[in-house]
Amino acid sequence: MNAQFEYVEGQFRATFPALLAEFQQRSDAAAVAATALDVPYGAHPRQRFDHFAPTAPVQGVCLYFHAGYWQSRDKSLFRFLAPAFQQRGLHFLPVNYPLCPEVTLAELVQAVSQCLPAVRGYLQAHGVGDVPWVLAGHSAGAHLAASLALGRDSGAGIDGVLGISGVYGLEPLLATTLNDKLRLDSQAAAAASVVRAVRPSAPPACWLVGGAETQAFLDQNSAMHRAWTQAGNWSVAAAVPGADHFTVLQQLSAWSGPLEQAYRGWWAAVEAHWQSRRPPAS
Repeated sequence: MNAQFEYVEGQFRATFPALLAEFQQRSDAAAVAATALDVPYGAHPRQRFDHFAPTAPVQGVCLYFHAGYWQSRDKSLFRFLAPAFQQRGLHFLPVNYPLCPEVTLAELVQAVSQCLPAVRGYLQAHGVGDVPWVLAGHSAGAHLAASLALGRDSGAGIDGVLGISGVYGLEPLLATTLNDKLRLDSQAAAAASVVRAVRPSAPPACWLVGGAETQAFLDQNSAMHRAWTQAGNWSVAAAVPGADHFTVLQQLSAWSGPLEQAYRGWWAAVEAHWQSRRPPAS
C-alpha cells in the first residue's frame, strides 16, 4: 500500500477548494448565533473554544476537534456543524489546539487535554448541570477525541466518542510528506497510535468514515472499531456510501441515512454509560 497516495494524494478531490469555501460561508453564518467565541482554556493563542448552546431540550455536551493532520486548519471552518448538534440538544464546543511543528504531537495532546477542566468550569458557571459528555472529532480531531477519552485522567467523566474519518494508527504516516511537520519517529508514532491504547471500560464509541475514502481510511475505521470491541467496549462503525473525506461532514450535518441509525444506537449507549457512573439515588 502506497502511504503517500492513501493519506495524501488519494484523499484529495478537485471539489475540495469550493466545498471548503462553502463550509467557511456556512460557518461564518453559524457564528452569529454562538453563545461565545474564542474562550481561552490555556496560555497558547490557539488554546481556545467556542460555545453553541442547544436549541432543543438539553441532552448533553459535545466537544469537537477539527481536522488538519495536527498541522493545519481551524475550528472556525467547522462551526457550520453546530446546528446539527444543537438540534440534538447538545452544547456544541469546537476546540482549537496548538499545531505541529510548533509543538510535538505529544505536546499537542497534552495541550488540548487542558480544555476538559476549562470547559467543565465554564459550563458549570453558565448553569449547565450533570449531563452526558462526549468527545467528537474529524480526521486528526478523531485521533484527539479518542486519545482524551482513553486517558486515565482526561477520560474520567467522558460518556462517548464520535470519530469521523480518523487516523488512529500513525505508523503509516512516517512514509509520507505529512511527517515533515509531524516529525515522528517509529517510537513516537507507536506511542501516539491510539488503536494500541484501547482498554476495557472505555466509553461507547461510534466510528464513521466516507465510503469513497481511500482503503487506508476504511481500514483505520475498521481497526478502531475492532480494537474497541475486542476490549469489551460498546462500539458501532458505519461507512457513508459515496462520501469522501469532507462530504462525510455534509452527511453528518444532516444525520441522514446510516448515520442516523448509528447515532441513535450510540446515544442510547452514551446515556446508559452516563447513568452507570452517576451516584445512586438516596
